[in-house]
Amino acid sequence: MDTLLDVRAIQHILPHRPPFLFVDRIIELVPKERIVGVKQVTMGEPFFQGHYPGAPVMPGVLIIEALAQVGAILALREFTDREEKIPLFTKIREATFRHPVVPGDTLMLEVTALRVGSRVQRMRGEAKVNGRIVAEAEIMSIVADRRQLS
Repeated sequence: MDTLLDVRAIQHILPHRPPFLFVDRIIELVPKERIVGVKQVTMGEPFFQGHYPGAPVMPGVLIIEALAQVGAILALREFTDREEKIPLFTKIREATFRHPVVPGDTLMLEVTALRVGSRVQRMRGEAKVNGRIVAEAEIMSIVADRRQLS
C-alpha cells in the first residue's frame, strides 16, 4: 500500500483538523472516479472515552464522516480555489452498519463518485476492516463558499 497523500497533504485539501480529521492517508486515487483512504483506529481516539467505556466502539456516524472526508478529498482536488471551499452534507442514503469498528482496526475507506460537479457531489462509500464491509452509504454534499458561512 503506497501512500499517495499523507496527513499533511490531506490537510492541504480538507478543512478538517484533529480531533475531527478521520483519514490518515490516501492509497488509491483515480481523479473524478474513485479514491481509497486509510484510518488507523487507535485507543487514543477521543470518542472512545464515552463510546463506550470498557467496550469501545467507533460511532457509526463517524465512520460515515470518514467516508465523506475521503470523498471530499476526491471532489476538492478538482478546485483550484479549494482553500475557499467547504464541503457540507446534504443527504446520507441507505447507511448500513454491519460490524463494529474497535481500537486496533485499520479502516479502509473506499469511495466511488456517482456525480462530481462544480457544486453537488454524490458518492457511494464502503468502509472495510480486513476486507469485510463494516459500513456503507450513499453520500451527497455540496461544495460551498466558506465566506458565505461567516
